[in-house]
Amino acid sequence: MLMGVKKFLIGHPLKSNELGDQKLNKKKALAILSSDALSSVAYGPEQILIVLMSISAVAYWYSIPIAGCVLVLLLALILSYRQIIFAYSHGGGAYVVSRENLGVNFGLIAGGSLLVDYILTVSVSVSAGTDAITSAFPNLHPYKVIIACILVALLTLLNLRGITESASILAYPVYLFVLALFILIGVGLYKIITGDVSPQLHESLGTPVAGISLFILLKAFASGSSALTGVEAISNAIPNFKDPAPKNAAKTLVAMGILLAILFTGIVFLAYYYGVGPKHDETVVSQIASQTFGRNGMYFFIQGTTALILVLAANTGYSAFPLLAYNLAKDNYLARMFTNRGDRLGYSNGIIFLGIASILLIIAFQGHTEKLIPLYAVGVFIPFTLSQTGMLVKWIREKPKHWPVKLTINFVGALISFTVMMIFFITKFTQVWAVLIFLPLLILGFHMIKRHYDSVGPQLRIDMENPAVPIEGNVIIVPVAGITKVVENSLNYAKSLNAQVIAVHISFDRDNEKCFEEKWKKWQPDVRLVTIHSSYRSMVQPLTKFIKIVERKANEANHRVTVLIPQFIPNKSWQNVLHNQSSLIIRTVLLYQKDVIVTTVPFHLKE
Repeated sequence: MLMGVKKFLIGHPLKSNELGDQKLNKKKALAILSSDALSSVAYGPEQILIVLMSISAVAYWYSIPIAGCVLVLLLALILSYRQIIFAYSHGGGAYVVSRENLGVNFGLIAGGSLLVDYILTVSVSVSAGTDAITSAFPNLHPYKVIIACILVALLTLLNLRGITESASILAYPVYLFVLALFILIGVGLYKIITGDVSPQLHESLGTPVAGISLFILLKAFASGSSALTGVEAISNAIPNFKDPAPKNAAKTLVAMGILLAILFTGIVFLAYYYGVGPKHDETVVSQIASQTFGRNGMYFFIQGTTALILVLAANTGYSAFPLLAYNLAKDNYLARMFTNRGDRLGYSNGIIFLGIASILLIIAFQGHTEKLIPLYAVGVFIPFTLSQTGMLVKWIREKPKHWPVKLTINFVGALISFTVMMIFFITKFTQVWAVLIFLPLLILGFHMIKRHYDSVGPQLRIDMENPAVPIEGNVIIVPVAGITKVVENSLNYAKSLNAQVIAVHISFDRDNEKCFEEKWKKWQPDVRLVTIHSSYRSMVQPLTKFIKIVERKANEANHRVTVLIPQFIPNKSWQNVLHNQSSLIIRTVLLYQKDVIVTTVPFHLKE
C-alpha cells in the first residue's frame, strides 16, 4: 500500500540510464533557477522604502539612486559568476571556488552559508508569497503560517517527482509573472507619460531631506541588495543543464540579469512616482497594481502571479541545495545520504531535509518575511564575497589570457559584495548576530563529520598481510520470556547452527522461577537454561551483565557470542502497540556492545 501511495505521489522510479533526460534546457532552467532572483523584485524595492520610511516619505526619492547602485552590483555579480561558470564548469559555485583557491575552511564557510541561505530562500519566498495572497484576501491573514507550511510541503513533493517534471510545471507561472510585471510597468509608464498620474504624489529628485545620513542610505542600499539573492544559483547547478552545460548556464545567467534589472528598476520607479510606501497589510507591488488598474481582473492577475512566483522562487533552493549538499557530502563534510539519488534520479534526501528545515523556520518566525530577509541576505553575501576573492587568487596565480580584465571584474564584485556584507552586519547587527554563532558551529560540525569518515576508512580496510584470526566456535544466547511457539521457533533455529545454546530467563518472582525451570526440563531437556532473578524488575541490565560474562570466557577460547532474540510479528502493523517491545529494547542496547552479534528470529502471527 505504501509503495502504491509513493508511486502516486512522486511517480514511477526512473532507470539510472535515464539521467540524461533529466537535464534542463535554457528556457526551463531560466524558470527554475532564476525564480528566486526574479521573485525578489516583489520585496527588494519594498525593503529600500522600509528603511527610508524611518526618515520620512520625502526621502522616498532616494530609492532611485539607490536602485542604480544595486544595478551596478548586479552587473558586477553577473560578470563575475559568468567567469566562475566557465572556470568551474562541473558546478559547486562559491563552495568549490573558495575551497580550491582560499582553503578548506573558507570553502566550508561559503558552503555552509549557502546551505543556510537556501533554507532561508524557501522560507522567505513562501512567506512572501503568503503575504501576497493575504494582501489580496485579508481574511486569510490569521492562517498565513499554515498556508506557508502547506505550500512548502507541496513544493517538496513536486521536486521529489524530478527536476524536469517540476521545471515543466513551474515554467508557466514564472513566465506569467514576468509578463504580468512587464504589463504593469508598461501601463504604469504609459499613464505617467500621458499625465494620468499626478506628479504631486512624489517629491522631486534632489529635494532636501532632514535627518538623512550616509548610514541610512547605506542601510537602504544593503536592504535593496536583497533583491540579488539567488544570482549564484545557476553557477551551483551547472550539472543540471543540457550540453554544452557551461555555455547554456552562462546564457541563462545573462538572461536572468537582464530581466531582473528591467523589473527591479521598473518597480522602484513606479513606487517612487506613485508615492507608494510600505504598509503592514499590503505589499508595494499590490499598491502599484491597485493604483494602475484598480481592483479588477488585471490586479488579481498580477497579485496571483506574484504570489505564485514568490512561492515558486523556493524552487531555486530545491534545485541548488541538493547539489551543494552532494558536493559537501562527496568531500565527506556532510552525511553520505546526501549523495544518494532517489526514485526520480534527484537527490531526494537533500530535498526532504530542505523541506523539513524550511517548515521549522517558518513556524519559528511565524512567517514574518522582514525578520528573515536580513539573515537571508547575509547568508548569500558571505559566499558572494568569498567566491569573488577566490577568483582573484586564481587569476593572480594562473595568469590566463586577458587575466587583468578578469581580475578587475572579480575585484569590483568582491569589493562591493564585502561592502554590502559589512553594511548588513553594522546596520542590522541585532537581526544577524546569530550568524556569527551559528556559522562557526556549522563549520565545526563539518570537520567532525570529516574526521569521522577519515577514521572509518582505515578501520574498514582489509589488511591482506595480516588476515583476521578465524572464529573457532559460537555461543548462542537466547533470551526467553516464556514457553511459547515463538521461543520454540528460535530454539529450533539455534540448534540447527550446531553451536552451544544457552537459554536465559529473567525472573521477577521466586515461585514462578521454580515452576518455569521444572517445565523447561520437561520441554527442552537438551538446552541449558540459566535463570537470573531480578529484584528490581529490570530485564535489560541483568541480561547484558550475563552476556558480558559469557563474552569474556568466549573470547579466551576464540569463540563469538551471538544473542538470538525471539520476536513475534503481528498480522497488522498497528497491533504492535498492543505488545511489549522488549525485543526491540534488548536489540537496541546490545547493538552497542562490542564483539556481540545480535540476530532476530521473527515468528509471524496469522491473525
